[in-house]
Amino acid sequence: MGEKLSWGIIGCGNIAKAFASGLKSSSKGVLNAVASRDKAKSEAFGKEFGAAKCYGSYNDLLADRSIQAVYIAVPHSMHAEWAVKSADAGKHILCEKPIALNYSETMAIVEAARRNNVFLMEAFMYRCHPQTKKLVQLISEGAIGKVCITQSAFSFDAGFNLEGRLLNANLGGGGILDVGCYCTSMSRLIAGAASGKPFADPITVKASGLVGNESNVDEYTSAVLEFPDKIIAQVSTGVRLNQDNSLRIYGTEGSIYVPSPWVPGRNAAPSSIFVTKKGQTEEIVIESPADTYTIEADAVAKNIKMGKVMADAMSWDDTLGNMKTLDRWREEINLSYPIENIEANSPTIDHMPLSVRKGSNMPYGSVKGIDKPISKMIMGVMLNGGKNYMQHNSLLFDEFFASGGNCFDTAYIYYGGNSERMLGKWIKNRNIRDKVVILDKGAHTPNCNPEDLTKQLFESLDRLQSDYIDLYMMHRDNLEIPVSEFIDVLNEHKNAGRINAFGGSNWTIARVEEANRYAESKGLTGFSAVSNNFSLAHMVKPVWDGCIASSDAESRAWFEKTQMPLMSWSSLARGFFLYGDPNNKSDANMAASWYSDDNFRRQERIKKMSAERNIPIMAIAMSYVLSQPLQLYALFGPATIEELRLSLKALDVVLSPDDLKWLNLEI
Repeated sequence: MGEKLSWGIIGCGNIAKAFASGLKSSSKGVLNAVASRDKAKSEAFGKEFGAAKCYGSYNDLLADRSIQAVYIAVPHSMHAEWAVKSADAGKHILCEKPIALNYSETMAIVEAARRNNVFLMEAFMYRCHPQTKKLVQLISEGAIGKVCITQSAFSFDAGFNLEGRLLNANLGGGGILDVGCYCTSMSRLIAGAASGKPFADPITVKASGLVGNESNVDEYTSAVLEFPDKIIAQVSTGVRLNQDNSLRIYGTEGSIYVPSPWVPGRNAAPSSIFVTKKGQTEEIVIESPADTYTIEADAVAKNIKMGKVMADAMSWDDTLGNMKTLDRWREEINLSYPIENIEANSPTIDHMPLSVRKGSNMPYGSVKGIDKPISKMIMGVMLNGGKNYMQHNSLLFDEFFASGGNCFDTAYIYYGGNSERMLGKWIKNRNIRDKVVILDKGAHTPNCNPEDLTKQLFESLDRLQSDYIDLYMMHRDNLEIPVSEFIDVLNEHKNAGRINAFGGSNWTIARVEEANRYAESKGLTGFSAVSNNFSLAHMVKPVWDGCIASSDAESRAWFEKTQMPLMSWSSLARGFFLYGDPNNKSDANMAASWYSDDNFRRQERIKKMSAERNIPIMAIAMSYVLSQPLQLYALFGPATIEELRLSLKALDVVLSPDDLKWLNLEI
């Protein structure tokens, strides 16, 4: 970085003007370029604020190598796209609040910044101001005793303009995202300071509000947040209602009043905090060294010069926690945006065609009957993200695909068919049916018979919006039905082109051998793969009725000898290695399935290896499965991109045969 950080601004609205005005007084940064989709607007903006370059395209600004950092000031719905594109262009990022529409988009932005090693901060400018630092100090030092209740509001009456961004659901309008985010951010900051932490996340969020019949956004709303230690926050916001935009904090020994919490030190004016104790009020005056936006810009430049990728004032985890709180607030008043609905054609985060990222080291295998390579890591199709599960999981699937993963596991019974519907819609949205492998399952008990298998298969194909399934697994076995009947009906569907290969999930080795002997005797196709549990943690009790594990020595020997592909479900033992605790059996299912003396010994060893080699526990557990001398594929179900990233680190882990034996207590 030169003497001053070279800035580019994306967007020419009022908030962009406020930041550009602040940059004029910055000692650490200078405005070099501005971009608008309307070249005339960017030229007018550049003339007013002294930008040397004025672009009529955001992409042109990002292509400018002289720009080191970008300030993103476009409407909320565009933040995620341009933040990710900025990160991929190698630019440092200050993104106007809210950083995205929801938690799902936010985790994708954070991952892009992490992947490209660029600075990223959500532009809560009040967090950088000395007034906020003084407030945190007062709370941390117990100036009013134990914090009990905070009250804050940020609200205004913008009139009734359905064409403007504030009342436009497609642009992420409404009070919660536009200014309510300040109130939740401050409440979390105060609750954190009260407990000696940078921030805290609420345990519960309860809210009520008015979602307009015409606008379909929150026009005004209030929420109550409960934090640990019974700290209560009352937050209120709106875009069609003026309120008292101040902050009050009540403690056991007094109270604090902040008249201007959100834009302190405007135009470098001093600001005040009022502390009342025992009936006496003290005014604490905070001198502002510069305008609020100048201070923010200088804080960004300082962090970048120090080589940081995140700021203490607003860390990535803080931003993620705040967005999750805003999601919960919106969910409480039944507010979702069109892009979040299951029927929406949710685009990739950067609105670019999906492709495998350069540098992917995903290993692949093959299954007889399938003409595509199959990623050794297989993503389970889980419905994460609350009401926003379509967009949330689309972003997870995108990241998995970009990392080289192409195989997805689902089943007829999962979530009443929504798992198949969601996967099928995502594949159709991305137009990548020829590039992915669908592992689908049907005929679960009590419908494990040839007739129901056929009925469910046709319904699964309809849900998946596909003419065929790459690998079809019987979800359970039914010992009362001769194996020949299953082989016959599965061959019927294979010959008709509805499935390319088939196998059994939770089938014993004996029944698999019987099925394949029958198939061979009749000149038919037999099982091409099996999906049983395989993990470093040996299953004590079936996770579900009828489940079968193949982690024992006899099963391992058979799979090694035959090289039958094994798609291992719960390859990470449902989080046992991270969360298993012999003194905590609150998760009764985990305790019943995985708690044993041997498994806790394996847990001790995997933690020891993790500490010694600086490798995430999840990555070692996954690598243990992938490193076996078997045709093993590891199924896993990450809930977030962070969990996905940590699991993918398994591909960088090398475990020797002795490592495998040591982890499994064999040496």
